[in-house]
Amino acid sequence: MKNVFSITALAAAAALAFPVAAQQPAPKQLKMQSTWPASLTLQDNFRYFAERMDKLTGGGVKIEAMAAGQIVPAFEILDATHKKVIDGGHGVAYYWVGKNKAATLFSATPAGPFGMDHFDFLGWLQEGGGQALYDEFYRDVLKLNIVGMPIGGSSPQAMGWFKRPIKDLADFKGMKCRQTGIVAEIYQRMGMQTVNMPGGEIVPSAQRGVIDCAEWVGGVEDLRLGLPQLWKYHYTPGMHESNSMLEVIINTDVWKTFLPQQQEAWRSAQMETFVRWGVRWQKQNADAIDEMRTKHGTQMLRTPPAILIDFLKTWDKIAAEESAKSPFFKKVLDSQREYAAKVVPAKRFMFPPYSFAANYYFPEAKPAAQAKKK
Repeated sequence: MKNVFSITALAAAAALAFPVAAQQPAPKQLKMQSTWPASLTLQDNFRYFAERMDKLTGGGVKIEAMAAGQIVPAFEILDATHKKVIDGGHGVAYYWVGKNKAATLFSATPAGPFGMDHFDFLGWLQEGGGQALYDEFYRDVLKLNIVGMPIGGSSPQAMGWFKRPIKDLADFKGMKCRQTGIVAEIYQRMGMQTVNMPGGEIVPSAQRGVIDCAEWVGGVEDLRLGLPQLWKYHYTPGMHESNSMLEVIINTDVWKTFLPQQQEAWRSAQMETFVRWGVRWQKQNADAIDEMRTKHGTQMLRTPPAILIDFLKTWDKIAAEESAKSPFFKKVLDSQREYAAKVVPAKRFMFPPYSFAANYYFPEAKPAAQAKKK
């Protein structure tokens, strides 16, 4: 009996000495949804973030990372997060240009902006006052109960897939192409007919003849979506998303229930996902491009420079029009231009052209040489 009483006494003492464990709050269970089909690596970005939040909070915050359509349609996650139908979402800000065209500026599109890549753009957010403007946009301009942050750079992206070769702007005439956001308006002014739809609708729409071409992402995303089986002409690069920023959003009231440590874990998981997913994605894209060429017979073609220049000119006109109409649009664009005016020329000076060493070690075969080899 003496041993029993001793064990009981020790257990009681332990409970008194370590009361914290018994007082730990129940884990927060968040239901969040993306705009992506479940099969895409963009959804992998979301899942990775959820896994890191679980681990960094010691199980204190658990996220159910659902794919497009599991609770609401893909393009409704913003309003659903605001109304707390879901706790948060994963997508890209340019989907919300129907509410305000400044949305495209927080997805880093179009055209960079001003030549920035997605790490330059992350610098604008973190070091150039961009995150404060991002917060202002959702809170004060759209008046939504939402906090948004960057979670990955899915760029640079290809111009897209076409049913026939594209030599110049005249070849756009009469073609119906899947485009989204303000990019659709740019291409419309350039002569293309555009159709707005989520990624999951591209393949069935092409099979029904609703569209003749499509822009999606490029590389592994296009391969997983099944685009090489639809069209053979794949053009890259594109200036519409030379820089493209994914976002993770959360309902502001939900965000305020987080402990300070949980908010820090969120920020850490967000930044880790940005980098860790990005380097994996680069390798996946390289493998996908090889598979497209060797297995599907995809013709990888360079976008005619005249099309890229016309795109930049058309975007500059639209940006000027929007700046004249919207003080907030102008404030954000001016902030980006000011930051880019410093970092882009400096980077051009410091960095050797990517093609310099690439051409030395992996020279591109000339068209004539390729024909002779065949």
